[in-house]
Amino acid sequence: MSNSEPTPKADACVIIPTYNECENASAIIDAVMALTTPFDILVIDDNSPDGTAAIVKAKMQQYPGRVDIIERSGKLGLGTAYIAGFKHCIARGYDFICEMDADFSHNPADLVRMRQAAIDDKADVVVGSRYVTGVNVVNWPMGRILMSFYASKYVQFITGLPVHDTTAGFVCYRRRVLEALPLDKIKFKGYAFQIEMKFTAYKYGFKVVEVPIIFVNRVLGTSKMNSGIFGEAVFGVIRLKWNSLFTRYPDYSKGK
Repeated sequence: MSNSEPTPKADACVIIPTYNECENASAIIDAVMALTTPFDILVIDDNSPDGTAAIVKAKMQQYPGRVDIIERSGKLGLGTAYIAGFKHCIARGYDFICEMDADFSHNPADLVRMRQAAIDDKADVVVGSRYVTGVNVVNWPMGRILMSFYASKYVQFITGLPVHDTTAGFVCYRRRVLEALPLDKIKFKGYAFQIEMKFTAYKYGFKVVEVPIIFVNRVLGTSKMNSGIFGEAVFGVIRLKWNSLFTRYPDYSKGK
């Protein structure tokens, strides 16, 4: 197809936040573009000094109409990146809006499975889950596996959220979920953002399902994980649960 011909519009878009992902940006975009089910891509770049944005812009020329970028002034937090992406995708009418890391820890091919699970299971939120069938994590140190696994169990216990992988960052939302949730009131900015989104969707009555994935630790680039991120998750969920006791949630379980 030449650049002058219109590109068929996908019904799904995957949001990929980036900060210093020059080693992965080109390859992850190519991998998503090669999927049998079309997914458009929206990169949210937080002013990466390594030239990530320039790589993405080159890919925008290679895949006209399929790849887009929002450039921000600096590191403003994972949660605010995704919320900016959600609003962008809602405005463009995508039916399925997904989150994925840039570093291939999430297999792009699983996007197709997650979108299909939303259709087949009539699910509103599909979580690519490391823990729904055990522990499916490759190349993580044992200490980090245990911290992540038991953090999710802790969140389940405190919140009652029926999700095994509560901190998962590989998620597919139907547009109606993101249109309904109060995105501007989501408080967490780090990885606890993932917990708050799942918990709020669940409290709104949306159907949340998990599909098993294999999570592979990044090969290239530097991890953005740190102990402060887990601290926010561990202590923030208590406040999240407490506040929920005094909140009346609309009920979307009947397909409002």
